[in-house]
Amino acid sequence: METEVGTEDEPSSLLWGLDPVFAAFARLYIKDILRMRESRQVPGVYFFKSHPIFQVDILGTVVFKREREDFYSYGVDDGTGVINCLCWKSEKWKQPDEAMRSGGRAGSNSSVAGPSGGFNVEEQLRRLQQTQRGLSSLDIGDLLRVRGSVKTSRGQREIMSSSFYKVSDPVMAVQISWMQELPKLYRRSYHQPFPLESGEPGAGSAIAGGQTSFASLLGGATQALRDFLREKVVKRFRPCDVEHLLLPLTPQLPLQTDRQQASAAGPSVPSHVRHLLSETLRLLQQDGTLFRRVLSQDELYHVTTQDKDLLMAIRDVIQEDSKREKYAEKGCHILHVLSSVRRRFSQNLSRPALEVALRYLESNSDIISTSDCHYTVI
Repeated sequence: METEVGTEDEPSSLLWGLDPVFAAFARLYIKDILRMRESRQVPGVYFFKSHPIFQVDILGTVVFKREREDFYSYGVDDGTGVINCLCWKSEKWKQPDEAMRSGGRAGSNSSVAGPSGGFNVEEQLRRLQQTQRGLSSLDIGDLLRVRGSVKTSRGQREIMSSSFYKVSDPVMAVQISWMQELPKLYRRSYHQPFPLESGEPGAGSAIAGGQTSFASLLGGATQALRDFLREKVVKRFRPCDVEHLLLPLTPQLPLQTDRQQASAAGPSVPSHVRHLLSETLRLLQQDGTLFRRVLSQDELYHVTTQDKDLLMAIRDVIQEDSKREKYAEKGCHILHVLSSVRRRFSQNLSRPALEVALRYLESNSDIISTSDCHYTVI
């Protein structure tokens, strides 16, 4: 297996979570996925430049296909290389029940309307399942999008899919958009150094002189706040409400300026806590976990998945606009939803927060995604 050359020593695995690329499905060229070197610390994690990566997102043409009882094996070519993708079959497609088969025969001559002329839920569900099943079986020449984890098996690099589907792209609009976006991602993210190599104060080694760096503390603070919000089902809060969560971390903070600040402004621990909390809140806003509905001196943060008004506004926009002829076939594009919700709910809503809310609504079956960026209601 050819590996990437000229890479730096990998950072400590304790710090990988501080790199945004680590938590994302990295959109990489297949040639780079094939060349990534495997971590010496944790098998199954790979490095592109200095970025730890274990899951990727690719788009390419199927150039070979094998089918087994439990999975499809597709060879995917994006123009830079070919990689094998193991795409697991859904349980409901392996042994379809008799009711589904009989429903399919009966549904061929039936309409969407029910016996009383209303909405036929069973018929719509059957059609949706047929569509899902059709998107899971591809032939050579079809365009396939795969998300999954990278594995090395028998010396060959491959992708174990967590989701995959056939992409309809008759005029190559999706492929053109994809190939235009990748160079931007490389310049903005993948070719940038690991965050801890930026040279910022406190962003050096993980442990120096018995003191944990600010960067590693930031990771711990972020996780502590996430756990608190999830366990307590917090809907909204102000910084002063959660400041106490970071107090156990303060003894580990760098104390170089303590003696200088103590004489002028008293103990320096509160200022350290405020700085750590400010950075933690900034990171949680960047990934969409939190948002601020109104920007004011009263710093009120809303937890995205717990804000019922936001979730209702998003669902209402999708439900209403999906009835329009323009969105009837594919549903509402995420940028249309973002624009509409900003007008109706808050101008400060970010796209990451919207994406978190959309995933939450989809997991609760309030909406469904018809493609990577389009949503509708059942």
